[in-house]
Amino acid sequence: MSRPISKVAPGWWDYTTLDESILQDAARLSADDLVQLSRDGFKVRIFDTLEEFYCAEALEYIEAWRQATPDNPAGICGPIGPTEQLPLVARIVNSMGLKLQDAHFWGMDEWIEDGKPVDMTHPLSFAKADMELCFDRIDKDLAMPTSNIHFPAGDLSDYSASYDQVHCVLMQGGQGEVKHWAFNDPPKREGKYRDAPPPPEEYRKLGTRITDLHPMTVIQNARTSGGGYVPQVPICAATVGPVETWKAERVSIWHPGHHDNPFGMRLSALMIAKRIPDSSVPMSLLADHPDVTFSYYRQGIGVVDTEMH
Repeated sequence: MSRPISKVAPGWWDYTTLDESILQDAARLSADDLVQLSRDGFKVRIFDTLEEFYCAEALEYIEAWRQATPDNPAGICGPIGPTEQLPLVARIVNSMGLKLQDAHFWGMDEWIEDGKPVDMTHPLSFAKADMELCFDRIDKDLAMPTSNIHFPAGDLSDYSASYDQVHCVLMQGGQGEVKHWAFNDPPKREGKYRDAPPPPEEYRKLGTRITDLHPMTVIQNARTSGGGYVPQVPICAATVGPVETWKAERVSIWHPGHHDNPFGMRLSALMIAKRIPDSSVPMSLLADHPDVTFSYYRQGIGVVDTEMH
C-alpha cells in the first residue's frame, strides 16, 4: 500500500506520511509516559526549571572538554538552537579556570548561499553566534585554539575527517519541526524515492554535505531566528551527517519547547524508544545509535489537544 502524500510539502517526505497509528500513539503520550519510554541506549529525562535545564546543557560542554588531554584530544559537537546554554558555558569555563588547549568544538551546520557557506557578516551565521555567545567570552589565557574549532565550511572532507582525529565525546542538538538534528532533513519525494523514503541504512551513509532544506525547516528558522522574515533564510545548508554522528560516543537532544511542537517532541521519542527508524523522520534513525538522551523542559512539553486561539 502506497504511503500518503505529505500534507505540508507534497514534493517531500516528512512525518505526515507515516502510518496514522504511529501518529495517534505519539499524540496520546503524557509527560510521565515520555519518561517511561527510556530503555537501554535511550534515556528520557525532564527538568522542572529552565535554569536547571540550560545549566545541565552547558555542563555537557564542560564534561566533554575535561576529558581532553595532549595525547587524547576530545570535544563536543554543538548546535545553534538552543543557544541559551552558550553564555553559560563561557562563564563556567572562566570560573573553573578550565584551560581548553586540548579541547575541540564542532559546529553542526552552516547556511549556504550561492553554493558557499555564509560568512560571519550574515545575520543568521551559526559560526558568528557560536563565537559571539561563547568563545569570544572565554578568557584569553583559557581559550581554545582557533584550529580546534571546526565549522562545516570550506573543505567539508577536512571537517568530516576531524571526527577520526579527535574523540567526539558528545553530539548535542535540538529538534526541528521536521524532526531533524543539525540539518539532516527528510529527502525530496523524487527519483527512486518517489514511492518510499530511503531505507534507514541508506540514509545513515550520508556524511557532512550541502543539502536542500525542507520547507518546514525554512519556515521554522524564519520564526525562531528572524521574526518570521522568510526571504532572509537560505534554502540550503552544510550539515554534519549521520556518518559523523555515529562516531560520537553519545548523542544528547534538548527540547526547551520552542523549536518543535508538543506533538513532534513526542513522536521522535516514541519512534526511538520503540525502534521504528524511518527516514521521513530523521531523528527516529537515532533508534540505532547506542547512547542517546532526550532532555525536556517540563513546561515546554505541553499537550496535544485542540485549542482555538
